[in-house]
Formats: sequence, C-alpha cells, structure tokens
Amino acid sequence: MSQRHARVRRVVTDRSGGASASPYDAFNLADHVGDDPAHVAVNRQRLASRLGVTPGQLVWMAPEHGAQVVVVDQPPARHLPLRPPRCDALVTHTPGVVLVALAADCVPILLADPVAGVVAAVHAGRVGVRLDVAGYAVAAMVAAGASVADVDVLLGPAICGRCYEVPEAMQRDVERVAPGSATRTKNGTAGLDLRAGIRGQLLAAGVGQVVEDPRCTYEEPTLFSHRRDGVTGRQAGLVWLS
Repeated sequence: MSQRHARVRRVVTDRSGGASASPYDAFNLADHVGDDPAHVAVNRQRLASRLGVTPGQLVWMAPEHGAQVVVVDQPPARHLPLRPPRCDALVTHTPGVVLVALAADCVPILLADPVAGVVAAVHAGRVGVRLDVAGYAVAAMVAAGASVADVDVLLGPAICGRCYEVPEAMQRDVERVAPGSATRTKNGTAGLDLRAGIRGQLLAAGVGQVVEDPRCTYEEPTLFSHRRDGVTGRQAGLVWLS
C-alpha cells in the first residue's frame, strides 16, 4: 500500500493589493518597520482571507539574524499570539499551522518533507547564512520526523549577487561557511549571492531538491527591498500543511 503524502502549500507575496501608504505601499506585512499598525492589521487579515485560513493560523516570527529555531507543535489558534517567537526559523508537523518568514532582501526559505508531513520557514540574511540557519532548520525537521532526502526547498526572492555589494573581508567570511556565495557585482566589486550559498549548504546536508525564485528584490519594483529603498515594508514567504 503506497504512503499518502501530505499536501504542502507555499506562497510568496509581493507589494500589490495592500492598504499601506508610501513608503510601505502597499502590501506590507511587517509590524516592526514603522508602518501604521492599522494598515498592517488590514494587510494580515487580507492575507489570511486570500489563503483561506484564519489570522490565528498564521505564525509569525521576530527575526534576530541568528540561528534559533522554534518548533510549533500546537493546533492552529483562534487568535494571534501576543508576541511572535524571537527566532529565524519555524518548524511544524501540525496541519493548518501557517509558518511565515518576512524579508526585504534576505532570503525566505520554505522547506517541506511531504512524506513525513513536516515543514519549515526560515529567514536568512548574511548573518543567518554565516551561521547556517537553514542547516539548523533541517536538523529540527529531522528531529520532528522528517527525512533529509525527502526535504525539498524553495528559496524565495532576495537580493541577487550582482546587486549585493559587501566588503571583501565580509565576503570571505561568508564564503568560508557557504562556498559558492562569493561573487562579483555588476560594478565589479565584491558581492554575495546568498541563495547560492544556501543552496550549497542545503545540498551538502543531503536535502533532496532546492529550487529558486530567481527574482532580485533590488531590481524588481513589485518587491520590497531595504537596500534599495531604506525605509520600506516586507513581503512574506509562507508554508503549511493542508
């Protein structure tokens, strides 16, 4: 008898269709960037409605640019938690729990083992890549019952290596732990391709598949980019079992 796989859903948002005014226009989902809280609340409610879930099913995180992973093993709540966990990765095996990673140049990483029914959402910036936050998320998934070989990954839109200029010492520091991340920018200067580095880390860990949304947040005006705009909103990468 064949094993039934869990249904995995992944969604990446953009700037369109929201209530926020400039410079957060329009579909900003972050409540920590200075946007009007009422506008953020409308956008989050609208997001839940479009996904066909309740706002209480959305699990947010307060990213710290670290490698902390939080496992969410409770059924979907009827109301939003008072405070999102301070971490950069969320893992669950509970259907209906929607994990959210916010970003605006950093990489939203959406992982799933559909065989075991375990998913994870990760926020990975330069520091997170240096700390291998994606690897810690995979380890937490395995502890929750996943098999590394059955994990497939979507790397969401992020700033690309042609646009992400960094000092050469910083580039070398990241390249040591994420080989393949070092690149040259369109100006010929030292740069980082975070998604290339994450891809290498995940494949070295043994995950089955890594695919990439190729859009660059800096170059694509329909996406938020902190490096391009300074004060701005955040888009979301979401993953859940349904």
